[in-house]
Amino acid sequence: MANLPPFHLHWDVLVILGTIGLAYWWLQARIRPRLQPTPPAPTVRQWAVFYCGLSLLLLTSMWPLHDLAEQSLYSVHMVNHMVLTLFAPPLLILGFNRSMADFLLGRPRILTWLRPLAQPVVGFAIFNFGLIATHWPEAVALSLRNEVAHFGIHSFLFLSGLLMWMPVTSPASVLPRIAPPMQLLYLFLNSILPIVPAGFLTFSEIPLYPAYGDASLAFGLEPVADQTIAGLIMKIGGTMLFWVVMAFIWFKWASEEKRWDRIEEELRASL
Repeated sequence: MANLPPFHLHWDVLVILGTIGLAYWWLQARIRPRLQPTPPAPTVRQWAVFYCGLSLLLLTSMWPLHDLAEQSLYSVHMVNHMVLTLFAPPLLILGFNRSMADFLLGRPRILTWLRPLAQPVVGFAIFNFGLIATHWPEAVALSLRNEVAHFGIHSFLFLSGLLMWMPVTSPASVLPRIAPPMQLLYLFLNSILPIVPAGFLTFSEIPLYPAYGDASLAFGLEPVADQTIAGLIMKIGGTMLFWVVMAFIWFKWASEEKRWDRIEEELRASL
């Protein structure tokens, strides 16, 4: 059985994520109190959610997961991509309340280009195109051999994840969430399309990623078995996340509808 890759720090990751974490703290603790009128402070839950998303990015972008993903195991590579696109982005978005989200996103220079990109149809297209394109064997090979391409692909995946989640999780009034029924349809469609590349990975009988060679053998996995696991992670993990979020939206929507029905009945009874 292979040993883990030699330990080393990824200083670029520490600088980028450290800067994001410090910027969030500075925005909330130093900039927000100076605004007039002063927006409400983020709740403890919002602080925790934001830094949880940042911690997931740190965990999968540092030793040993990052090294395993780029050198040995495509299944770990898939976990990395799932965090970049599906798990970390909504947590970072939900770390902001409405006032601070409007402060950041409501600036004309930002809103002008962000509003069309964050529309459901556009966000859906960018996210799913990127999901399929970045799992193409040539794209994976380029990512493994070229650091600039690797950074660019991962940045694109992360940004596409932010755009995809905005119609469902946006706290900003300048970019409002779509209605609950549309959220359910939107998430359902997003859960369907990734089944295509996941199916190729799961059921292929030949290695699809020659760039990895036989590196997985050192961990007791045939290359085909490694990519099968990657396909299952993509299919089951992604689908489960979307359906859990859909269930939450459904029950919250049903609860709100019942509450409004009760209010309407009470108003009628008081007349």
